[in-house]
Amino acid sequence: MKKLIALATVFLSLLLAVSIFAGDGSWARVKKEGKMVIGLDDAFPPMGFRQADGKLTGFDIDAAEEVGKRLGIKIEWQPTAWDGVIHSLNAKKFDCIWNGMTITEERARQVAFSKPYIMDGQIAIVNFGEKRFKGLNDLKNYKAGTQKGSSGMEAVKKLKNPPAELKEYEDYPKALLDLEAGRIDVVVVDNVTGRDMIAKRPGKFKLLPGMISKEPFGIAFRKEDRELREKVQQSIDRMVKDGSMAKISRKWFGDDITDPKKF
Repeated sequence: MKKLIALATVFLSLLLAVSIFAGDGSWARVKKEGKMVIGLDDAFPPMGFRQADGKLTGFDIDAAEEVGKRLGIKIEWQPTAWDGVIHSLNAKKFDCIWNGMTITEERARQVAFSKPYIMDGQIAIVNFGEKRFKGLNDLKNYKAGTQKGSSGMEAVKKLKNPPAELKEYEDYPKALLDLEAGRIDVVVVDNVTGRDMIAKRPGKFKLLPGMISKEPFGIAFRKEDRELREKVQQSIDRMVKDGSMAKISRKWFGDDITDPKKF
């Protein structure tokens, strides 16, 4: 009996070892299907949005398509409602979420994130010819503006010197109009949105060095899909190393904001 128990123990140990090293099959599934389906909100410029002709474009689109080429698979985009995007991922409606998703503790309890590929957060934009302020700590006796109900409202509270006046706007374009006209001195805005605005109007605005807050973007996978996450991560790491991510970043933001050393 003892010998049978011992043999059974060894057998179970071997089964456990095999299960650990057998892999989860997520990459094999995607490779067999020849495509990776990605969930996104297709109205989030510059990460992913529709052009006038309906074509999907943006930073995340370019980056994911390059990963697809390197992995030898097609990328299929699945627009979905953002408020239920994690539920849809775990319901297996797509393979991952790649759409400027901020990594948070709450989300990390539900999904497995890649390493941050962009450090988002709140920044301060001033007119291109502004000479009074060279950094965030130089802001004194100034009027600031941000979008009503945005993260910028909280970010303003973190500045070393609070603004003499804070104006709330329906959207950022209206805030930029007042900035350009000199009615306010600074616009506090989300990093990727702000850089997109600067890139679209070169010579009009610039950002002050530094970030008021940091909010890393990551790609979300189902927790059990470890192999797929690792395959995608390896491709991104190579793209960072060979400069491909920097090239895509400069196309959309006018600067490289994908270098992990600068996070």
